[in-house]
Amino acid sequence: MSNIQLLRYNIEPGRMDDFIGWWRGLVPIREQYGYRLLFALADRENHQFVWAVEHDLPMEEAEAVYRRAPERDEHWLTNPDVVVSSVVNVVDPIMTAWPGSAG
Repeated sequence: MSNIQLLRYNIEPGRMDDFIGWWRGLVPIREQYGYRLLFALADRENHQFVWAVEHDLPMEEAEAVYRRAPERDEHWLTNPDVVVSSVVNVVDPIMTAWPGSAG
């Protein structure tokens, strides 16, 4: 069974592209440590970025390994520091696709 982490960020107005550019470099690092990206959405009007990843390990264990990764530390040196606030939770999947949709 996989574990899903939902990450919600409020981004400084006008800085979404800076964040997304930096975030794109983070995804392969997470994948290297066993995470699978489920989705990523930018709500530019409300300055919000929402994404979800899953991992086979319990999220607390997966995060402990990932946070010690030298690749992560190196990438964080380039962080544009535009996240105003964030909420990160482990969530339960209810439905993976809308009825009648592809996927």
